[in-house]
Amino acid sequence: MTENRLDKMRGELRRGVLVLAVLSSLKQPHYGYSLRKQLQDAGIDIDEGTLYPLVRRLAEQGLLDSEWQQAEGRERRYYQLSTLGGELLQQLTEEWQQLNGALGNLLEQL
Repeated sequence: MTENRLDKMRGELRRGVLVLAVLSSLKQPHYGYSLRKQLQDAGIDIDEGTLYPLVRRLAEQGLLDSEWQQAEGRERRYYQLSTLGGELLQQLTEEWQQLNGALGNLLEQL
């Protein structure tokens, strides 16, 4: 398999997982940089050009609450799961666990 094809497939795998990772990380309030750092520390590398539009889209969908706060002499927009976002996170987590278990079984058969 060529490296270019692998990169495309890797991107497809990551796309849905990133939503779950961001929602999970926003159980606690974060601003953009702190969210990106938490994800990177967990082993999920995400660039700003992907993260910020994703967070804005999730907020527009009502899954995140946001507010401006003064921190370290700067105003920062902090995001956190909304009630709706928490409900969706629970449902997506259950779905992820079922898919992960099924996929694990399939991969063990190889």
